[in-house]
Amino acid sequence: MRCVLTDKQLLDLLHDDVPFGDLTTELLLTQDKPVQILFAARQDMTVCCVEEAARLFELCGAKSELLVSSGHAVTKGSLLLKATGHADALFAAWKVTQILVEWASGIASATRILVDAAGSVPVACTRKQTPGTKALSVKAVKAGGGVIHRMGLSETILLFAEHRQFLKETPSAILQKLKAKAPEHRRVVEVHDLNDARLWAEAGAEVLQMDKFPLEDVRACADFCRENNLPVILAVAGGVNAKNAADYVAAGAGLLVTSAPYHAEPKDVQVTFC
Repeated sequence: MRCVLTDKQLLDLLHDDVPFGDLTTELLLTQDKPVQILFAARQDMTVCCVEEAARLFELCGAKSELLVSSGHAVTKGSLLLKATGHADALFAAWKVTQILVEWASGIASATRILVDAAGSVPVACTRKQTPGTKALSVKAVKAGGGVIHRMGLSETILLFAEHRQFLKETPSAILQKLKAKAPEHRRVVEVHDLNDARLWAEAGAEVLQMDKFPLEDVRACADFCRENNLPVILAVAGGVNAKNAADYVAAGAGLLVTSAPYHAEPKDVQVTFC
């Protein structure tokens, strides 16, 4: 996968940690001979952001080599990348790169677990990333096999109850207006109970985002849509996890929507200098 941060963004991360140089390294280690740093997986994981780590080492003056790319599943002990250069370069980039790979690999690994549990149904992660981490979070989700539910507000239609409280038209009229004004966009409606879901399915919604629906209500809605020949995608959101993903799919979900991977525990990366 490609590096999603610019050189300036990577250097900004470095500057936050090393604003005025690495005092300990500068005082104690000479620069007369190159040293090497190795990253290895301390546990099984889906790797992410090794490209950004390698690039930051290069920006510090080292030579880097990727041994695995983002999106690959590795086992404990697998080597991820190595870099060679002067001690000040490697020590300066050490923690920033390690934390970046650990954090992003945690998201990617959590996404992969959900994707495997969901089988043929896509897992879509929301736009509820930690502020400032969108590019890296999106990369991590994709590395884990997921897709992005909404990148932001600008490119998708999602009609919430908060919108609807200010609209006087019927559900059908609202959806027709959206179709007329943005015919290339799917009309997605968030619903909160079974009656609401049936109402908007009959009105012409193309996707129902079913917020925190019990399993039996998802199944009932799927049956209703099938019996009435309503080609609606049921996107189950809220409370989706690896334990219940397959059950929601069996009940009729055509998409699983979640923010959970963004809060995954980081994976451990072992760093060795030699």
